[in-house]
Amino acid sequence: MVHALPTSLELDDLADTAEAIRASMESVISGRPDLVRLTVAVLLAEGHLLLEDVPGVGKTTLAKALARSVDCTVGRIQFTPDLLPSDLTGVTIYRPALHDFEFRPGPVFANVVIGDEINRASPKTQSALLECMQEAQTTIDGTTYHLPRPFLVLATQNPVEMEGTYALPEAQRDRFMARLSVGYPARDAEVEMLDRQEAADPLAHLVPVTGVDHLAGMIDVARRLYAAPAIKQYVVDLVAATRVDPLLRLGASPRAAIQLLRAAKAVAAMAGRSHVLPDDVQGLVVPVLAHRLLASPDARLSGRTIEETLTAVVKATALPPVSRTAPDRRATG
Repeated sequence: MVHALPTSLELDDLADTAEAIRASMESVISGRPDLVRLTVAVLLAEGHLLLEDVPGVGKTTLAKALARSVDCTVGRIQFTPDLLPSDLTGVTIYRPALHDFEFRPGPVFANVVIGDEINRASPKTQSALLECMQEAQTTIDGTTYHLPRPFLVLATQNPVEMEGTYALPEAQRDRFMARLSVGYPARDAEVEMLDRQEAADPLAHLVPVTGVDHLAGMIDVARRLYAAPAIKQYVVDLVAATRVDPLLRLGASPRAAIQLLRAAKAVAAMAGRSHVLPDDVQGLVVPVLAHRLLASPDARLSGRTIEETLTAVVKATALPPVSRTAPDRRATG
């Protein structure tokens, strides 16, 4: 398929709007600009985001800040052990007065779906999101319902070592474009957080900086960025290296390669560029790939983390020549 590269006006508009979304979120999330930047990049790449960390560090606050910065529909799901799949997707009920069945949609029928503590629900309930996240649709009682576009699942989870959690199935982890750790704020940032929340909740004062139609257009612009054949080969080389690494029992899937490239395009677009650089890809390898991989028994015994293994993979993979990453007038994708 042949498509035109984004114009300078389209790129400027995307970069300015993305910066406005970041500024809105950073008015609530103190001292973590890289976390906010990657969250916005996942939004523009039309991916799904998994936020993992201990309770109380701001995972749900980050999710709410993103949702309130865009004028779109928002669904909120509090995952609990007794949650049923129909509580997510919806249910068909019989209306005696009408002698007919009526479908009542669940919270997944929204542009942004916030799943709080997703790994506290049973694997059966977690799996109800698989079709939604991959195909932007859900099938209920034999009928397929399409979800609105854009569609983003922004889920939080606690570390699996904590009480009352279930490990996410590999198939579901693979559907999340990126996994980010919120972490504890720096000392000054935590003091600033106390000042902001001393008298009121800063989330209450957030106003949308863009609408859902504009956001959909930004996503299309990011998709049209130029990725040279050498960049695509570099992405494939990185992903393929995880499949043969002896320290990894499960490597990255082809879906991971697709999502790594899309995320790199979003990062490049936020920087105002019309093409992807190797640096864009390298900076996303850990957040996009790490949660999909499984360490080998030898790696676990030696205490080597998946993040360390991925860092070594990046160092060992040859970079494409810079001269082969520049865009032509027209790009094929």
